[in-house]
Order: sequence, then structure tokens, then C-alpha cells
Amino acid sequence: MTQARDGGDSTAGESGPVRGLPALLTVAMALSMLPLFLLGALGPYLVEEFDIAAPLLGVVVTVGFAVASVLSLMIGPAVGALGPRRCLIGMFGVTAVMLAVFAIAPAYGWLVAAVAGSGIGQALANPATNQLIATRVPAPRRAGVTGLKQSGVQLGAFFAGLPLAALAAAAEWRIAVGLAAATALLAAFAALIVPADRQPARLPVLTAARPRGDAAWLAGFSVLLGAGISAVNTYIALYGTSQLDISAGVAGGLIAALGIAGIVGRMGWSAVAARRGLPGALLAPLALGAVLAALLLAAAAPFGSAFAWVGAVGVGAFAVAANAVSMVTVITTARPEQVGKDSAVVAAGFFAGFAVGPPALGMLAAAAGGRYEAGWLLVAVEFLGAAGVAWWWRRRRAA
Repeated sequence: MTQARDGGDSTAGESGPVRGLPALLTVAMALSMLPLFLLGALGPYLVEEFDIAAPLLGVVVTVGFAVASVLSLMIGPAVGALGPRRCLIGMFGVTAVMLAVFAIAPAYGWLVAAVAGSGIGQALANPATNQLIATRVPAPRRAGVTGLKQSGVQLGAFFAGLPLAALAAAAEWRIAVGLAAATALLAAFAALIVPADRQPARLPVLTAARPRGDAAWLAGFSVLLGAGISAVNTYIALYGTSQLDISAGVAGGLIAALGIAGIVGRMGWSAVAARRGLPGALLAPLALGAVLAALLLAAAAPFGSAFAWVGAVGVGAFAVAANAVSMVTVITTARPEQVGKDSAVVAAGFFAGFAVGPPALGMLAAAAGGRYEAGWLLVAVEFLGAAGVAWWWRRRRAA
């Protein structure tokens, strides 16, 4: 990534500022990740419904994020060719269809297919929303809007872990997922408020964005960060029900707590990053805070479930927030025309981490007879590795 030119500010008026755009982008991020959060929040129901072993839940997550990771590298350049508004509407539409398939899935294979298809929406989300921010939002507001829209990811975690999990407990998990599908369809129509892209859509060249410069370092950081976050998202509810004697409905609250902390953390730390002007400097400290949170999750088994609640909040406040700060770094340092490609590279790293994290923890838990302490220690090591990458990158950049 190269330093953005002052002249890039003029792109904020490509189609003029749009009232309600920050809220719409926040909803986009929430819905793009919702299928994965639903896997975690509804994990106890899905394991029973489809009669599968717990590690197979991690396989579903891996498939979804593997698709998202591969497509992210190609979709970044495609957003520039098709236009961010068209891609935003397409993301909502794809997500609605895949959530509907999730809701009616008659067998495990259908569930895998639905989550794999949702990877298309995940791959579109960051490049499209970041490009809209870079071209429709004045420069002084970009960091704040980025923090707000990135908090949408954890808004999705909150809704999966609390209202939708509660609906699943009171009625049926399929009804909860169906409601999410209807919400995504409504969001597709709401996206029509965004003024049309000025440039006509052109056939995208099928090239992959290449990791280079700052984007490559941020992608490496995101692989390790994503591996830890996804493992927590996928297995924390099962950890609660299997080892901490928490009911399935209450265990979903762990994901909701993580989501609320993530919303506050993303907005708060993004604001700090904007004031300091050097968002990358926050990445290593945030990753170290996440290490402590993972250790608290491990401590919950011998010392009580209270440690799990504090650990979940810590993962949201530090690890999840670090992802938002990495996106602020992309938007504030890249040239406007490069934002989509660099966002895609960093998102691909994050999704790659999300693909490997759950199966790694699932295999450790299975080898330990269904106990998760070793898995949480692995998560702590992953966060520590992310801190090391961020620290090394900052040293090289300052040299």
C-alpha cells in the first residue's frame, strides 16, 4: 500500500454523501458473517439435528471461509469493474439465498453447501463496503465510519447469540435462520437508496490481487488473528454446554457477549486509531490483550464459568477490534483506487485464518476426549503470533 494522496479526498463525492450509508454498511457486514455466527450459536442444535460429531461443525466453517478466502483475491479487482453499489446489492442477495438454504437444509451436506455459498457474500463484503467508504465518505469521517461498519460483524454475533438463539430455543432453529434470510432480502432492497455507480459495469478481468507491501504484512497478521477468533466463535457455545454445565440457550449468550464487546471495541479502538493517525501501532497491543482473553477461556474449566464470560468479552474487545483497526489501516494508507484490492488481500488472509482455526481446535478437543483447554491454549499462541507479526511489521516500517 502507498500513502494516499490528498487528491483522493475528492472521490468522496463520487455520487455525493448518502444519508444512512454508515448504517447500511454496518448491516452488510453483520449479514455477511451471520451464517458463520449462527453455526456457533446454534451448534448444540445442529450437532443433534444432523447427528454429527462436534469436529464436523468446524469443517463447515472451514469450507465457508476457504471459499471466501480464495474468492476475496479475485473479487477485490472485480469490485472496481462492476461498481461497489452493484456488488453491495449482490452481496445481500447471495446472503439471503444461502441463509434460506441453511434454514431448509434436510441433511448435513446441504448445510455445508449453504455455508460454502455464503463465502461469496463474505468475499464481497469488505471490498465493496471499503470502496464505498473511500469514494462516498469525506476523508475526516472515514476512520469513524469504518469502525462503525466493522462493528457490524459483531452485531451479527450479537443477534446470532441472543435474539436468534433465544428464538431457536423457544420455537425452532430453522425459524431463526429463516428470519435472518428475510432480513437479508429486505437489506437488498434497502441498498437501492445508494446512488447508482457512475461508471457502467464492465466485464471484470479474472486476476487475483497480490499480497504486497503493507497489505501483505496485514494479511499475515490477519491469518493468525482470524484463526483464533473463528475457533472461539465456533466452539465457545459447545464448550459452555459440554464442560461448564451451561444450557444451550445461555451458552449462546457467550457469543452475544463477545459480539457486544466487539461492537464497542471496534468503534472505540477505531476512534483511537483515527486520533493517533497511526492505526497500525495498535495492532500488537490489541493482539496481546487477546492472548490474555484466550487464557481466561482455558481457566474457566477448572475455576468456573465466570472466566469464560470475561474471556469472551476480552476476545471481542481486543481480537475482534484488531480486525477493524487493520481495515482502518488499509483505508487510511492506500490510494482510493487501490483500497478494494488491498482490502481483498487483507480479508483473504483473515478468511484463511477463519478456515484453519476451527478444525485445528476441533481436532485438539477430540484428541483430549472432548475437553477444550488445549484448544484455548492454541488460540492464545495464535494471538501471540499475530502480535509478533504486527510488532515486526512496525519495526520494518519505522526503519
